[in-house]
Amino acid sequence: MRRALGVRLATFRKAAGMNQGHLARATYRDRTTVNHIENGRAGADERFWCAADESCGAGGVLRTAFVELESAKRNHIEHARTAELREHQAEIESFGPLCASPQENLTSPDAGSGDHDEVAALELARRVEASDLGETTLTALEEAFDQLARDYSSTAPGELLERLRTRLAYVAHLLDGRTTLAQHRRLLAIGGWLSLLAATVHTDLKQAAAAEARLRVAVEVARQSGDDELRAWIHETQAWRLLTGGDHRRAWERSRTARHVAPRGSSVAIQATAQEGRVLARLGQSRDALRIIERVHRLVSPKERSRRPEHHYHYDPDKCVSYTATTLAWVGDPAAEEYAREVIRRLRPSTETGPWPRRAAVAHLDLALTLVTTDQLDEACDTTRRALSSGGVVPSTRWRAAEILHAVETRGVPEAAELREVYENTRETADHRTGS
Repeated sequence: MRRALGVRLATFRKAAGMNQGHLARATYRDRTTVNHIENGRAGADERFWCAADESCGAGGVLRTAFVELESAKRNHIEHARTAELREHQAEIESFGPLCASPQENLTSPDAGSGDHDEVAALELARRVEASDLGETTLTALEEAFDQLARDYSSTAPGELLERLRTRLAYVAHLLDGRTTLAQHRRLLAIGGWLSLLAATVHTDLKQAAAAEARLRVAVEVARQSGDDELRAWIHETQAWRLLTGGDHRRAWERSRTARHVAPRGSSVAIQATAQEGRVLARLGQSRDALRIIERVHRLVSPKERSRRPEHHYHYDPDKCVSYTATTLAWVGDPAAEEYAREVIRRLRPSTETGPWPRRAAVAHLDLALTLVTTDQLDEACDTTRRALSSGGVVPSTRWRAAEILHAVETRGVPEAAELREVYENTRETADHRTGS
């Protein structure tokens, strides 16, 4: 139909005594484009065909033919989508459980490099399937997100953010393509979770505007998909943002909302409850914070240790000890020391930084804060210095080290001068890495 329309255009143009250059000027195109349109190698929008119809004196014939072509295209696309959906459904019914077999994992174990190679592999897989999007591509993207969520606890925020940007850009590219309704929803969900994780990393880097923008995307995805788990994690992430920003009252409201929205027994339900306890500790409501700790322990006790405990969105029972240490430290309970030392012991591996450097750094800060409370100031300075030097303290948690530094400086501890130097040096290094 497009070729036939191009032939008609050439016929009317010649009848009007125009060459391709004349028509190009009349339709605000170049001569090469007009030649491609007449030969059926290129399409054009309605404005072109209206201008061409008028310039060639076609009396509406060209414009009508264009409208018919567009209608045929729409029907063809709809028919193709329906056929693809039926074929996909038939494949599921015929193969049954085999459809759930693992696909080839296109994510790289060395996720710090080769991101462009991974995206290229995803693109090739998509083309091999002879459709805009297929099962292999979607599965690979879901696995890529899981890998990023696992790497969150051990990867520098700036590095992880670059990898997230690469995946998000590719998802945006795929959303512009042709998909079935089921594929579109699945792809949209991947984009929502990637945006949420990106918002968390922006928060770690103290990039408030970017974090808000990413969260708005995640909110819209959760609204369209009705995903309560995603909604709850969004509220929990907002609670953490507000907590690190010092807005404790709103952080408490967000954590409560997250807890109410979260599916019963889910990881986010436990995380939101633990977050509420930490916020209450910052608000000085010690009794309520301690009750929350007991509730978290009851929620965690029946849960088995996750096979992927490092996954940011899987609540691992070991986190309970860490959150207990933080909450007790913030309410000034000396019992925090025992919990903090237990966390450090569990995270002490064969390497210096450990598999979860952020958790280890936070545990050292919890311990240091408790040591300040119990007047063990020398060890408090040394423990804080270790946390800062480990590289596990991100911009969003530096305020915790600043509070300890202020406490030991106020008390005139001699070691405070060395701690101040380490604090300033590591801040300059972190600012340089994040570009702030």
